[in-house]
Amino acid sequence: MIAKLLEERGIRATANRILVAVALADAGRPLSMTELEDLIGSVDKSGIFRSLSIFKENHLVHTIEDSEGTRYELCLSHDSSHDDDTHIHFYCERCHRTFCLENIHIPPVGLPKGYEARTSNYVLKGICPYCNGYSIA
Repeated sequence: MIAKLLEERGIRATANRILVAVALADAGRPLSMTELEDLIGSVDKSGIFRSLSIFKENHLVHTIEDSEGTRYELCLSHDSSHDDDTHIHFYCERCHRTFCLENIHIPPVGLPKGYEARTSNYVLKGICPYCNGYSIA
């Protein structure tokens, strides 16, 4: 399935790229480089970074800037040349994890003439349900 996803985006499915994509898919939330290194283990930081760079060029990952730095998540866009998978993220100030709020889309922003938005980064900060003692099904 992951190899097919890579090929659909025009990305050659090498062993390292498959490992990085699987780690992102299995996580179910955006991950930092450090988290990816810890999860994968068999691929060094430069190999992970090269894979992420290729994924970003081909709209297979989003980058999210939160209080901890840059995080990466698989992009589930329906178009390999345009990112239509924009949604809000939530950063927990207690456990320092970032969560996708996939059903809450980023509202459109009207820009003045001459401005052209290419990406957006919408992160809410607070305490997540896990740290608040709620179980989520």
